[in-house]
Amino acid sequence: MGTPVTLIPGDGIGPSIASATVRILEAAGADISFDVQSAGMAGLATYGDPIPEQTLDSIRHTRVALKGPLETPVGEGFRSINVALRKTFDLYANVRPAHTIVPGGRYQGIDIVLVRENTEGLYVGIEHYIKVGNDARAAAESIAIITRAGSERIIRYAFDYAVKHGRRKVTLVHKANILKFSQGLFLDVGRLVAREYAGIQFNEMIVDAAAMNLVLRPEKFDVIVTTNLFGDILSDLISGLVGGLGLAPGANIGQGCAIFEAVHGTAPDIAGKGVANPGALILAACMMLEYMTDGERAARIRNALEAVIREGISTTGDLGGTASTDQFTDAIIARL
Repeated sequence: MGTPVTLIPGDGIGPSIASATVRILEAAGADISFDVQSAGMAGLATYGDPIPEQTLDSIRHTRVALKGPLETPVGEGFRSINVALRKTFDLYANVRPAHTIVPGGRYQGIDIVLVRENTEGLYVGIEHYIKVGNDARAAAESIAIITRAGSERIIRYAFDYAVKHGRRKVTLVHKANILKFSQGLFLDVGRLVAREYAGIQFNEMIVDAAAMNLVLRPEKFDVIVTTNLFGDILSDLISGLVGGLGLAPGANIGQGCAIFEAVHGTAPDIAGKGVANPGALILAACMMLEYMTDGERAARIRNALEAVIREGISTTGDLGGTASTDQFTDAIIARL
């Protein structure tokens, strides 16, 4: 029996790309035993709950999960499943790498890692309407919560990540020029933490300037750390620099627990057609292997994936080819 890992195939194209990813992990000899569980629409159909308790129990047991895209049911009482998972397991660090794989794009040589605070900020969900006269929804108020402890652990995570992965620079992105208390606290904590990491260059940048510089001079960035809302936006921006979400993995990491995922959607228009690109989930699995201290195997899989994409013969439609999911997967396995 290998190391137990919870596998949530997901909705739409999820089961197809999850199957492809498992095949590649097995071909690479990964010592993993998957506990397959459902969530999203699949969880609702089977258990009447988009986040079934037995899925949560599995993650509590394994402490590591690999997750395909999930569809949150529309309707009252259903919150974002991804947000719920992050809150349940206190997965405070969202890690989103953007690395150039597809040749011939607008940018070359992009290699950025964005570290996003995952549990605070505007996304804590403290909101209410304000009644004025007869209008019960005349105004709406949303409250952003930034704590010193939450800021310190995410900023320290970014610096530790930089040290561990041989990175040279951490850029803290903020809006403290306007939001002087909440964003000011985040920036102040960042300056204090940065003093402990003399070998890492520390930059601070206002979020609008960061967005512009990511487009104009993305090579200036290495590791970025920022608050929840800004991280949500900028993580998709950096994915766009390397061709979009089709090859965008993500990790949600807490104290002794982590969930790795493809960050793209369920793509219902191509579900069941066998043409989906499993690249994002494969790369998420590589991040998972690194987390499980199997970096050598992660590098082999990533190199095989990148070689197949650059060769351009057995790629899926979104990567400019005509291969099916299975043909793309077979090509990667052959490269292993």
